[in-house]
Amino acid sequence: MPLRIAMWSGPRNISTALLRSWGNRPDTAVCDEPLYAHYLRATGLDHPGAAEVIAHHEPDWQKAVAGLVGAVPGGKPIFYQKHMAHHLLPQIGRDWLGQLTHAFLIRDPRAMLPSLDKVFPNPGLADTGLPQQREIFALVCAQSGHVPPVVDARDILENPRAMLGLLCARLGVAIDEAMLHWPPGRRPTDGIWAKYWYDAVERSTTFEPYRPKDEPFPVRLRGLLEDCLEIYDELYRQRIMPGVVKGPADAPGV
Repeated sequence: MPLRIAMWSGPRNISTALLRSWGNRPDTAVCDEPLYAHYLRATGLDHPGAAEVIAHHEPDWQKAVAGLVGAVPGGKPIFYQKHMAHHLLPQIGRDWLGQLTHAFLIRDPRAMLPSLDKVFPNPGLADTGLPQQREIFALVCAQSGHVPPVVDARDILENPRAMLGLLCARLGVAIDEAMLHWPPGRRPTDGIWAKYWYDAVERSTTFEPYRPKDEPFPVRLRGLLEDCLEIYDELYRQRIMPGVVKGPADAPGV
C-alpha cells in the first residue's frame, strides 16, 4: 500500500518549500492544494485568478478526494499532498481522512498574521487555518490513538536536515538527501495559481535560513493574535523535537 501523506498547513507558511522538498524525492508523487478549487467555488472569495483556478482544477470535492485516495500518480510508493487546512470546509465529508497519514505544519502567528494581512486584509480566525488544524488533529488522535507529527516552520528553517529526518522517521520512511536541495523553477504539479504566489519559491533551491521579523505587530490584529496563539500553543506543545516520542498518552482526548 502506498503511503499517502496529508500535510495540513495554514497560509503564509513554508508549505510550498516543503512541497518542493518532498517533490524532489524520486519515490514520491506530490499534489498542490487539491481542495482549493472547491474552496473558491463554495466561498466565492475573490482570490487572484479564482475563476481560472476553478476552471483548471477540480471544484467538486468528492472528485478531488477520489484522486487523493485512488491510484498514486506514476505508481510511486509515496504520495505527498500539500493541503491548506482552511480549505477543508464544513460541508466536506471527513470519512476519507482515515485513508491518509497526517502531519501538520504550523507557524508562529506573531509572524504569520502580519504576512497574511498584507495579502488578505483584516483576516478572521478561520482564514488562518488554525481552527481547522486543531479539528483535524483531534480527529486523527481520536481515530488512531496516536499523536500525528507536528512540525514548526522555524524549527525546519533553523535545522532542515535534522527536522526532515525526524519527520520522515515519524512517517515511517527514510530521509532522502534530495529533500534538502532542489532545482529552481515551476513544476507541472504546481497549481495554476503559482504565477500569483510562487515567485520566491520558484527562485529557491533550498530552505531559506530563518530570519526573525523586526517590524512592529499591528495593533488591530492583537485580538485575533490571542485567539490564534491559544490554538497554536496547543499544537506547538505537540511538535516534533529531538529525543521526544509522542504516544497514546499524549493524544488529546485519548
